[in-house]
Amino acid sequence: MGEFGVSGGGERLLLADTPSLYFRAFHGVPRSVRAPDGMAVNAVRGLLDVLARQIVELRPRRLVCCFDADWRPAFRVALIASYKAHRVADPVSAPVSPVADAGGPGVAGLQAGGAGGVVVEEVPDELEAQLPVIDAVLAAFGIARAEAAGFEADDVIATLATRHSVGRVGPVDILTGDRDLFQLVCDDAGVAVRYAVEKFALVDEASVSARYGIPGRAYADFAVLRGDPSDGLPGVAGIGAKTAAALLVRFGSLSAALAALDAGVVEGFPARAAARLAAARDYLAAAVGVVAVVRDVPLEAVSGVLPVAPVDPVALAELTARYGLAGSVGRLTAALAAVAPA
Repeated sequence: MGEFGVSGGGERLLLADTPSLYFRAFHGVPRSVRAPDGMAVNAVRGLLDVLARQIVELRPRRLVCCFDADWRPAFRVALIASYKAHRVADPVSAPVSPVADAGGPGVAGLQAGGAGGVVVEEVPDELEAQLPVIDAVLAAFGIARAEAAGFEADDVIATLATRHSVGRVGPVDILTGDRDLFQLVCDDAGVAVRYAVEKFALVDEASVSARYGIPGRAYADFAVLRGDPSDGLPGVAGIGAKTAAALLVRFGSLSAALAALDAGVVEGFPARAAARLAAARDYLAAAVGVVAVVRDVPLEAVSGVLPVAPVDPVALAELTARYGLAGSVGRLTAALAAVAPA
């Protein structure tokens, strides 16, 4: 079997937005879930249980857990300084360095170059302590991981999904609680999101249209226009979700709407929308580059073949005993065995 993106036939790929999943697990699984020594392990167990359930349900042949090497990339901050600024821990005293401190596996996503210096994401201590455990358990299982310096997990996911789709080797399912990845949904390419916020409901083009009243592949343009406070993106003043949807239905895309504006077309623009777009041209030019995921990051080939059993059972047994993970590890082990090729 060759490396991911090169070989395979009819193979379903499962891409996990790992930071999104472990953050959700940390806040969704009771803090009372602890290791024998009292350490919280709710994020570890929640993540493993999600992977086990989705492996059994979707029966992928390949799985890659994607991580942030940079949770707040400098190229996005340079375009819009407010990008994720509200998540920065102690921004005044954050140390300054021309290069982000990569940290160790799992901790890499907590530190980023940002606007030229190290910027640390505000993460609860009890979650931060679990990240090395997540890394160690995934490694003991032999589950592939991927990250790329200077990019977020979203960009890694976009790149792997694009490679897989271009190779026509099978469908792609993206596990995430982040709506930003709705922009990757493409029925023709077989790319769908399994949305964690709604019990991993399938999000395809019809679902995007039903949710937002927009063309199925127009989510990125919709997010640019409407804005996204969770990422520090203000959107276009005076244009909310309804007006953004109307523009995209009328013109098909943001670029087409702006071309019509430049051509002096007034028909089809909701009241005052044309003037508001014209006033926001600088913001729009920057926001498109922030919202759009990068689909061609310089990512090394990664073997995503799903293991049929843990590759390091000794290490996994030690981790299981130390952190009280027997139930979750057992479920993931069983899931791998259940979908193993005959």
